[in-house]
Amino acid sequence: MTNAETVDTSKLWDMIKDIKFGMFTARHGNGHLHSRPMTTQNGGDARGAVLWFFMSRKSDPVADIATAPAVNVACADAGRDCSVSVSGTARVVGDDAKKKALFSTFATAWFPGGATDPDLAPVAVLIDRADYWDVKTNKAVQLFKMAKAALTGALPSEMGERGKVRMG
Repeated sequence: MTNAETVDTSKLWDMIKDIKFGMFTARHGNGHLHSRPMTTQNGGDARGAVLWFFMSRKSDPVADIATAPAVNVACADAGRDCSVSVSGTARVVGDDAKKKALFSTFATAWFPGGATDPDLAPVAVLIDRADYWDVKTNKAVQLFKMAKAALTGALPSEMGERGKVRMG
């Protein structure tokens, strides 16, 4: 895989924009890391340094980030053979306009009161760093390269692109 480090976020957002679910990992009060599936609320045109989520104000994740705001969000799209790992700082944002802007019909399943539901907590993950892996070769080529590597002892090469994005 090629490896690049950049501050250009366009590749990162091109990969994230269509992935709707991520594993949101935070440190629980008992010290253990807990991962939970969460739906990203960013629109397809988002290009900033923030991932948005909706959470229940009464939930463990909200309590977790109140005491330990460093989090990780891992996203993958098996169909496109890409994955992204985002590290950042999470916080609940008290912005009614942002709640309304991000709210969708899909979110009504968890927050029946809509964008004004008092339990709705918009959570911003301010991205510090993101690592991504984007495999460009098809499955047959990948298997061939891995089999060749297993026989020769050399690492498989040119399997795709690996990159790092640092924000700020």
